[in-house]
Amino acid sequence: MNLQRNVGGLDRIARGVGGAALLAVAVGAFVSGRRSIGLLAAVAGAGLLFNAATQFCGVNALLGIDTCSRK
Repeated sequence: MNLQRNVGGLDRIARGVGGAALLAVAVGAFVSGRRSIGLLAAVAGAGLLFNAATQFCGVNALLGIDTCSRK
């Protein structure tokens, strides 16, 4: 499967920061016993971190959005 880069610049940074923040929320939710919220935040955070690491977003690909600069 070819994952053509379509996430870059500030979009990539925002996804990384947002993903890390959601993982922190997930840890806090699990510690306080709110497992449903923790699971949802963990999945969303992992997805955002995956997007930032691979520079690919399936939703961006479907919508034709490309924030990756090609020089």
